[in-house]
Amino acid sequence: QGTLIANVCRASRKDFRNAVQYARNAVNGWNGKTAYNRGQILYRIAETMEYRKKQFTQELILLGLTKKEADAEVNGSIDRIVYYAGWADKYQQIFSSVNPVSSSHFNFSIPEYQGVIAIIAPGNSPLCGIISVIIPAIVGGNTVVALASGRYPLTAISFAEVLETSDVPNGVINILTGYEKELHEHFASHMDVNGIIYCGDDTTITQSIQKNASYNVKRVKIYKSVKWLNTKNQSPYFILDNSEIKTTWHPIGK
Repeated sequence: QGTLIANVCRASRKDFRNAVQYARNAVNGWNGKTAYNRGQILYRIAETMEYRKKQFTQELILLGLTKKEADAEVNGSIDRIVYYAGWADKYQQIFSSVNPVSSSHFNFSIPEYQGVIAIIAPGNSPLCGIISVIIPAIVGGNTVVALASGRYPLTAISFAEVLETSDVPNGVINILTGYEKELHEHFASHMDVNGIIYCGDDTTITQSIQKNASYNVKRVKIYKSVKWLNTKNQSPYFILDNSEIKTTWHPIGK
């Protein structure tokens, strides 16, 4: 308590607007990659984090975690990325369908990306929390702007360094540091954001997000009190949370 570890930037509304612009510019390029290619990029992120395990562990200990807790957080984070990398070219088959219709058509439903997802990361999870909400979003072809935990921003910054030295294209993942009470309204009201994820249980913030998101019909997901290190909280359904179902009709010719 009271020991200075690092000076962290306090993101403003302008920083968020700029990040959304970068994310929007990256959507087509990222979604245009094959699902297999996106999965390989995620594997590369996990590999880069593996090289820097000692650094992440030391940072978590500085933030107040025990050695055992820090090891679990780092290993769980790497495993989480590998888990979703494996789903990158498989979730489409699980959630797609051929629908029976009473006309001379084929009818297909497939999951596709939403666009730009704004994320307010878990405040109580230094590393695995932010990874557990960012990675499913980008697996589905979205780009993200994420606000790191105000309590534990240090490891999110180091994660951003990992992304910079991995194969993630510019603009796909944008991480801000700051305070959710100052930024949540801007996250929810920005008209070029397609979806928003809030990982918290503040009732006032939740209501504000739901109200402001309605102005352009953003899809809102609220994750309350989730224990992100628990493997029960990893699932392809988190990918589906960041997707929209597109239905296509195709006439059957004679």
